[in-house]
Amino acid sequence: MMQGRPGPATKIATAAPVLRIGAVSKYFGTFKVLEDCSLEVAEGEIVTLLGPSGCGKTTLLRAIAGFWEADGGTIEIDGQEMARVPVNHRPVGVVFQSYALFPHLTVERNVGYALRMRGLPRAESEARVAAALETVSLTGFENRYPAQLSGGQQQRVAMARVLVMEPRVLLLDEPFNALDAKLRGTMQVELRQLIKRLGLTSIFVTHDQEEALTMSDRIAVMRAGRIEQVAPPDEIFDRPATAYVADFIGTSNFWAARAEAGAVRLPDGQSAVTTLTGDVRLMARPHNLRLEVGDAGPWRGRVAFHRSIGPLVEYHVDMADGATIKVAAMRQSIDRPVADGAPVSIRIVDPALCAVYPH
Repeated sequence: MMQGRPGPATKIATAAPVLRIGAVSKYFGTFKVLEDCSLEVAEGEIVTLLGPSGCGKTTLLRAIAGFWEADGGTIEIDGQEMARVPVNHRPVGVVFQSYALFPHLTVERNVGYALRMRGLPRAESEARVAAALETVSLTGFENRYPAQLSGGQQQRVAMARVLVMEPRVLLLDEPFNALDAKLRGTMQVELRQLIKRLGLTSIFVTHDQEEALTMSDRIAVMRAGRIEQVAPPDEIFDRPATAYVADFIGTSNFWAARAEAGAVRLPDGQSAVTTLTGDVRLMARPHNLRLEVGDAGPWRGRVAFHRSIGPLVEYHVDMADGATIKVAAMRQSIDRPVADGAPVSIRIVDPALCAVYPH
């Protein structure tokens, strides 16, 4: 029981995906909520559906679970089409953002509820519940009620209740929403480590990009019912495929430029390589910009606002052309931040890290 499955290190690269979503669409009335969504998830992989409210990520998760029926396309688990498989027979487990624990049942009875409904022998049920509670580090909490638990402990109970069913695919619908910021960060790391240790194939839904970057092997960024880009977190952040992804993930600076002869001239006089021609949009992350005190450089402005964020200082610089550029600099304990109102110039650290998009 609860042995898990081989992790990514042991899977064969050519193995069939555990979960395959093919051109799924969904309508609510005449409104198209999902459009041509396709995604494959490998054994032991955590893929996050990331996007703003209303983009379709929860709808896609619920279609996988079987709560809603897709109006087009296919959903397969281990090669089996799920369209005619009832919700209670699908090999999936769902952790909801509300946890949905029974307040009148103890931890042990909450975790074992579904096993009892399936009529498992008492000895087997008790063994599986004990193993699940040990997995989430809740041994000794069997006789407590949900109201006697912290938010993090309640989340672990919700996770144990899913794990005890030994699902093929784990679905997590914004499971950290009820937690405070500090606990949320701790639980993100803890939950990812648990999922990877068990080798569970997982779909994680969130609107929080930090959560997505922490939890995921790959991220599927969604926009208006479509999947805009699917890639590992570093690639999503460093090489966003579209201006929408660049703007949604992290902090970005955009400005208009013109591409000619395979290059686009940057505001500080350097050049970035591109295959585009004509009017384009340039993007640079705040950490790819360097702030220099004084107005000796070609790209000049004044500090409008600055704030310290842990080891970083974020500067908002009003440029001569009217644009406001954000710059991130390491906070040095021996130096004071550049004062608001001070004249500065900006240089791009590495032109190769600038992205170029069609205008």
